[in-house]
Amino acid sequence: MNDRHTRRFGLGTATCLVMGNIIGGGIFLLPASVAPFGTVSLVAFGVLTVGAVALALVFGRLAERHPDTGGPYVYAREAFGDFAGFLSAWSYWTMTWVSNAALAVAAVGYVHVLLPGHPTKGTDLAVALIALWLPAVANFAGTRYVGLVQTVSTVLKFVPLLFIAVVGLFFFDPHNLGAFHEGSGSALGGMSAAAAILLYSYVGVESAAMSAGEVRDPERNVGRATVLGTIGSAVVYLLGTVAVFGTVAHDKLVKSQAPFSDAVNAMFGGHWGGTVVALAAVVSIIGALNGWTLMSAQSPYAAAKDGLFPAAFLTKRRGVPTFGVLAAGVLASALTVLNYLTGSGGVFEILVLITTFSATVPYLLAAGAQVYFLLSGRRDQVRPARFARDLTLALTAFGFTFWLVAGAGYAAIYQGVLFLFAGILVYAVMAARRTARQGDDRAAAQLPTPRQPEAVPPPAADDAALPRTT
Repeated sequence: MNDRHTRRFGLGTATCLVMGNIIGGGIFLLPASVAPFGTVSLVAFGVLTVGAVALALVFGRLAERHPDTGGPYVYAREAFGDFAGFLSAWSYWTMTWVSNAALAVAAVGYVHVLLPGHPTKGTDLAVALIALWLPAVANFAGTRYVGLVQTVSTVLKFVPLLFIAVVGLFFFDPHNLGAFHEGSGSALGGMSAAAAILLYSYVGVESAAMSAGEVRDPERNVGRATVLGTIGSAVVYLLGTVAVFGTVAHDKLVKSQAPFSDAVNAMFGGHWGGTVVALAAVVSIIGALNGWTLMSAQSPYAAAKDGLFPAAFLTKRRGVPTFGVLAAGVLASALTVLNYLTGSGGVFEILVLITTFSATVPYLLAAGAQVYFLLSGRRDQVRPARFARDLTLALTAFGFTFWLVAGAGYAAIYQGVLFLFAGILVYAVMAARRTARQGDDRAAAQLPTPRQPEAVPPPAADDAALPRTT
């Protein structure tokens, strides 16, 4: 459903969608997570940024070729067929609703900072479910409201983070940095270890491509929004991490539970930084949930159009696949309830581990699809300079994504592959249904058309009533 009236995302809104989905709640703990490896982690961040921008440019080029809702699914199916397309859609769909549950649970911790007291497990569950369903309500209202929420939340979280990042540079003290490489082993090993933590900071670069069907002038705006959103996120990530590294003493940063709060306190004194950062974190998570809720519906919608997902996912109102939003909300809610019933570990952690692998499958297939499109095209119709540039970007994006897979770890890959293979049963059922329908259609087309009864001449007696001719 690509009617113009449903294309409500302009360049600004599409850029906010990318940034809002990339920057979730993890950024507020990121500096402390990589501090144990030393400032070599900043080098790792820079390398990852180059790979993320390459992937963003590839998505932009793919969107020019196929400006349809579904993004990575559309590219994989067009290049490699139905099965590859299904694997892309299945992996992406799984990643989105499980990630939504994880974001909702993460929001609870920041709410505790804003509203201190003695919360119960029931209260925490209620807060997590509210965090899940408020963005779902915005999605039910249509793409216009999704875009509004995304724009407002992105501004509300981007401005304070950028403020800390920029102002922190004026309080930068090199003595706070610590060693270039901490711990045993080589600096290269430390950079790889830090990269393994930072790898998923850029998940979400595909957001504009995934919703290309709702973006105005997608051949032009999807690529621009993807690159601008990725670069904007990179600026916040890199400057923010540098500012925290330079304002918080290294020995304190390694043990910090709220590095951005500690940075604000170090810059301005007092203890109000925790409240400000917690508020920004809640806004950031709600904004990310708003965007990821839409993403959780777009991939199955695109697959359902081709008969690879149940037809119910085709239900769409005001530019939003409403059944997909509802299904993702219910599944994420069930997982959240399960988390609070079983504790913080168990099933929830296993499924979150699966998503770290599931996110990479659509990226690998999309980068591979771009390589296929380039190498299978007419070489005489492609300018050599552009061909070389696009192929270099595609191979860089593929290498970057392959690094994502390697950084996920053995456990994530093992669990993720098992869950990916479980989707084969779903594909088998959907493919069988589609084949049966196609067989019925062919059979109906081959049936002989019923013969029309021959015209019966009027009785001879009626001839007398006809006028005579001379």
